[in-house]
Amino acid sequence: MKIENEDALDHLIICHQCHTLHEEIPIEDGTKACCVECHSVLYRYDSKLIDHGLALSLTALIFFAVANFFPVVRIEMLGNEQFITIPMTFLSLFENGFYVVGLLCAVVLFLFPLAIFTLYVVLFLMLKLKKGEDLSRRVLVWLSYMKPWSMNDIFLISILVALVKLIGYAQIHMGIAFWALVVFVLLDIYMTKHIHLNEIWMLRKQILMEK
Repeated sequence: MKIENEDALDHLIICHQCHTLHEEIPIEDGTKACCVECHSVLYRYDSKLIDHGLALSLTALIFFAVANFFPVVRIEMLGNEQFITIPMTFLSLFENGFYVVGLLCAVVLFLFPLAIFTLYVVLFLMLKLKKGEDLSRRVLVWLSYMKPWSMNDIFLISILVALVKLIGYAQIHMGIAFWALVVFVLLDIYMTKHIHLNEIWMLRKQILMEK
């Protein structure tokens, strides 16, 4: 396939399975485009994705707020009781001199997840209103860089491992934030698996063409 200029790259898509290069073409609502070699899905066009994605993003932000501002677990040991919240984990690292680790935890556990779902809300709102052609492009680029650095799922697993080790030495009570974190992680995984950025790119192009 011959590429005439740099702008032509905007109309090409590569298969994530076999890396075959394809020319991107408009497709009808509710349909999908597949690779000619391995037949894996390249992209879909679903106009309902905007409302679906916006609802999921707002819901995830609500659960994220609950997960961060309420106790995750309450631990009772030898008559002493202690509450643990997500911000307390990296603040305690700062207090003990682990500044780099604390900063890294703050970024991947709080700043990036908050920024990612805030950007999702902004992006889906712009698509719903059919506005923000340049800004929506930047938001999609920012999301592609930031999404791999959201690690709340790993943090949840580490909490579960720590609780299993403590369960024989202390009484452990799950707080509302723990269950909110579980729901948030499930929403994050669902959006990662079912709402791909390349599909949002295609949806964005379709909407702008209709303007």
